[in-house]
Amino acid sequence: MDRRTFLGTLTGGLLAAPLVLDAQTAAKRVRVVGMLGSNPIAPFLYEMFKEGLAQLGYIEGHQVQIVQRDGGGVPARLPAGAAELVRGRADVIFARGPVAVAAAVEASNTIPIVAIDLESDPIALGYAKTLARPGGNVTGVFLDLPELSAKQLQLLREIAPGLSRVALVGDSTGNAAQFRATERAAQTLAIQVQMFEGRTAAELDAALEAAPRSGVGAVLIFSSPVVFDHRARIAALGREKRLPTVSLFTEFAEAGGLLTYGPSLRESFRRSGVFAGKVLGGAKPGDLPIERPEKFELVINLKTAKALGLTIPPALLLRADQVIE
Repeated sequence: MDRRTFLGTLTGGLLAAPLVLDAQTAAKRVRVVGMLGSNPIAPFLYEMFKEGLAQLGYIEGHQVQIVQRDGGGVPARLPAGAAELVRGRADVIFARGPVAVAAAVEASNTIPIVAIDLESDPIALGYAKTLARPGGNVTGVFLDLPELSAKQLQLLREIAPGLSRVALVGDSTGNAAQFRATERAAQTLAIQVQMFEGRTAAELDAALEAAPRSGVGAVLIFSSPVVFDHRARIAALGREKRLPTVSLFTEFAEAGGLLTYGPSLRESFRRSGVFAGKVLGGAKPGDLPIERPEKFELVINLKTAKALGLTIPPALLLRADQVIE
C-alpha cells in the first residue's frame, strides 16, 4: 500500500482508520509529520507551515506527508489524536496550542514535538530545561510574554483617553499570566478591569453579551486557539455592542476587530515548519533552541473605528504596521 493512499488529511475528526506503515513506505523514505490541534488548521497557516518545511527541502507529497488530527472543536479529543499519531509512528508531531502540546507530551516522550504555543511558559510546564537547550523532545515557538496584554491596554487608553473600565476575556487558567500582567498595568493606568471566562465559543459569546451590562468601555481578548478560530464572531459582537475590542492576532483586526498588537502568526507557523524540517533532517529537538516571536505587528481597523465613532490619534496611525480602511 502506498503511504499516500492512507495518510491523507483527516476529514472525519478522529474516526479515521488507524495509521499503518509498511516496508514499501519505509523504502521510499517519505517522512510523516503529524499535525495536532483543537480545530482544523486555517488554510493560510497550513501554507506557511509547508513553506517552512520546503525551506529545508521537504515538499508535501514528495519527501514528506502531513497527517492532520484535530479535536473537531472539542479539546478533550486531542489525547486520542495524539495517541493515534504515536501509533502511526509519525517522525515529528507539530502541536498547535497549549492543549495540543500537552496532549502530545503526554502521548510520547520520545517522538520529537514541534510546538507553537502563544500562551504558555515551556520551562514552568516542564517541557524544557532552558530555552537555549530544551533537553527533551519538545522545541518550537513559545510566547511567554504576558506583558503584551498590558501593552494592548495602553493602546486602548491612547484611543480612548477617558476609558475607565475594561473587560478582560480569556481562560482563567491558560491566560493566568496575562490576567495578572494586565491587572497590574490597569492599576498604573487607573483603569478598573472585570474578568470574564472565554474558554469556549459559548463563553466568548456570553462574555460579550454581559460586558456592556457591566459598564465597561472596551474589551481585551486574551489569545487562545478558540479566540483565533472565532475571531470574526467576536469582532462582529464587539461592533454590535459598540465596544472597542483588542486582541493579539493580526487576523483579528482583519476580521473586523478594532486593534491588534502581537506577533505575526504567519511567521510563527513558517518558523514551526523550519523546526520540523530540521528535526526531519536529523536534529534533536533537545538541541534546538526554543524561539520567541521576534516580529510584532500593530494593526488598526480604521473602518471599525469609524463605525464605533472613535478617532484614532494620528501618532498612533503612524506607528501602525497596517491600517485597514
